[in-house]
Amino acid sequence: PTEEVTPEPTEEVTPEPTEEVTPEPTAMAAEEPEPTEDPIPDGYVVSYLTGEYVPEAIGRRRPVAVMLNNLRPACPQAGIANAGVVYEAPVEGGITRLMGVFEDYDNLEKIGSVRSCRDYFLFYANEYDAIYSHYGQAVYALQYLDQHLIDNLNGLTLGNAYYRSTDRVAPHNAYTDFSHLQAGIQSQGYSQDYKEDYNGHFQFAPEGTETTLDDGVSANVVKLDNFAYNHPWFEYNAETKEYSRFQFNAPHIDQNTGNQLTCENIILQYSNYVPYDPNGYLNVDTQSGGEGKYITRGKAIDIHWTKDSQWGITHYYDSNNQEIQLNPGKTWVEIVLNDSVGSVSLQ
Repeated sequence: PTEEVTPEPTEEVTPEPTEEVTPEPTAMAAEEPEPTEDPIPDGYVVSYLTGEYVPEAIGRRRPVAVMLNNLRPACPQAGIANAGVVYEAPVEGGITRLMGVFEDYDNLEKIGSVRSCRDYFLFYANEYDAIYSHYGQAVYALQYLDQHLIDNLNGLTLGNAYYRSTDRVAPHNAYTDFSHLQAGIQSQGYSQDYKEDYNGHFQFAPEGTETTLDDGVSANVVKLDNFAYNHPWFEYNAETKEYSRFQFNAPHIDQNTGNQLTCENIILQYSNYVPYDPNGYLNVDTQSGGEGKYITRGKAIDIHWTKDSQWGITHYYDSNNQEIQLNPGKTWVEIVLNDSVGSVSLQ
């Protein structure tokens, strides 16, 4: 919100009387339209995932949300740099799993490796009206998959959506790509159009502006030592205005490009949970709301999040109860369990 400014009163001037003159008839000139600020280029739309201009064929096609292996033998992941949004959340054994939400994947010849579903990822994926891509599942997700509450491509039952590579051993070698995903989607008869009432997930800063969080605390380095297996962190680059991602004591790169992963926005979403069983499976609360932080441009602010239903969209608000506006670009959403918030540090 911007401060409302009352305009200064202007002195009213009475015009001097002038002699009435009958104008000579002239051809009427066409009135020039008022210039618009940075119109969206023809054939482009604003992406629901990144807030950037993208071709309509990409930006209005339902995305795919792909479960990505984040064990050391499976790294680096292939294709993850193309994800507009990435979720990182803990699973059993202290490891994390990633979910990349992709709308721009047409030219990707390798995405993965693809791993199994955890139920809370289903709820995150549905916030983007995504088709959910996974290779197997924990038993606690079966009730949702069996009822087909979300369009999904399961590698255990759908061989045409995935392939096995020869450069890694199972279970780290299940991959997909554009042609395999399309084959799976078409074989299941899933629509690739967004639902009619879908209006996007995030709010983005209007074109020509940016969110700077001037009142926030310094966040040039974001360390997530709550994830004890991979110890990920982000470092801010003031020149590019992006955060670079690290894990396993090294830059986190995309196998396809060899380049380090970057993002413009980081959301820390603090979440309650209870163990499902002694095996360590987690029942992460995706619905009740909680606290967190929004991080961009080297700064961080406190936020709180709410969600109106299990399958609804999460909204994030600042201390003034205003929904936050992300900077256009990629976003990482880090699901931080409430009992490990103290292991997250900002510098």
